Amino acid sequence: MAPRRRITLVHCLSEIEDPRVGNGKRHDLVEVLVIAVCAIFAEVQGFEDMAEWAQVKESWLRRFLRLENGIPSHDTFNRILRILDPKRFEQAFRRWVSAVVRAFGAQVSVDGKSLRGSAAGGLSPVHMVSAFATGLGLVLGQEKVADKSNEITAIPALLEALAIEGCLVSIDAMGAQREIARTIRDMGADYLLAVKGNQPSLHEALEGAFVGHWDEVHKAVQTGHGRHVFQIYRTVPNSGEVDTAVWVDCAILGRVDSVRIVQGKASPLQTRYYISSRALSTAQFAAAVRDHWGIENRLHWSLDVIFAEDARRLRQDNAPQNFSLLTKRALNLLRQQPPEGKKKSLRLRRKRIGWDDGARMTLLGLSPL
Repeated sequence: MAPRRRITLVHCLSEIEDPRVGNGKRHDLVEVLVIAVCAIFAEVQGFEDMAEWAQVKESWLRRFLRLENGIPSHDTFNRILRILDPKRFEQAFRRWVSAVVRAFGAQVSVDGKSLRGSAAGGLSPVHMVSAFATGLGLVLGQEKVADKSNEITAIPALLEALAIEGCLVSIDAMGAQREIARTIRDMGADYLLAVKGNQPSLHEALEGAFVGHWDEVHKAVQTGHGRHVFQIYRTVPNSGEVDTAVWVDCAILGRVDSVRIVQGKASPLQTRYYISSRALSTAQFAAAVRDHWGIENRLHWSLDVIFAEDARRLRQDNAPQNFSLLTKRALNLLRQQPPEGKKKSLRLRRKRIGWDDGARMTLLGLSPL
């Protein structure tokens, strides 16, 4: 199979419709967005930082951009990212991802995260649901949770915009909804759903299904940061305990028993249950459960610790959502580009791109005028 042609940053951004009307187009939209993406690597936390970075890097930027009216002001960055249609921005983002990611057969984890810095005046923070390709460490897309709503409505909208055929889609207990399971199956994918008390009858059926079943188990021990986690994974075929007319194509039931030991003290036994439409072996089930939680440390942790997302005080209109997408685009670019020489952390790789003009030019695929 021939390698896919890499879609450049400029090509991707040029597909976005300019939301400005009349005479309010002093600066080219693509140029503004290219600067915004570049600046993300320089640890900017808002629009003033973005404009200041661009002023410092003006001579470098002019190698790739015309900048006929100079460097945009922070008000211009603010206004554009506030009014830019996040759906159009997201569509361009997904097209870029589809050109560099071959997700067939992979696992896609879906989980939500609040942008804590966006809370203001008694209003709740913006909450985003993201789809994450666990094996590749790349964000496939995001969807904003509507005000006075929850992830249940956002998850189908997110999934329906992605090419997930052949994937195993894992979601925590919030997504254990029969409609979501059916959406996943209708799209040619399989589901792995965590089940808690929000589905009491299903949870009770799963508890009963594992009584006396200890024949096939998979054990795992995780050690790090002064703690030890001991886990036992079990699966059984769905033999009628779960109604497949309700939970479409449910093939296996899963159980995970965990004990955490921190500084010599053991936590109470924790038991979690799962259902899946894919006939996973016990070892495959264990791997899929562990991979799902990679979204916490490989995405959410990275956004908070490496990009300081929760400290970002953006609240107005579409700015929080669009800035979040810019950050995820930067994270994808870092993960897509393998480190040169000695393996470096993502934190150092981001700093290197922010400091090194040549490295940034290569990573973003920028070509001189």
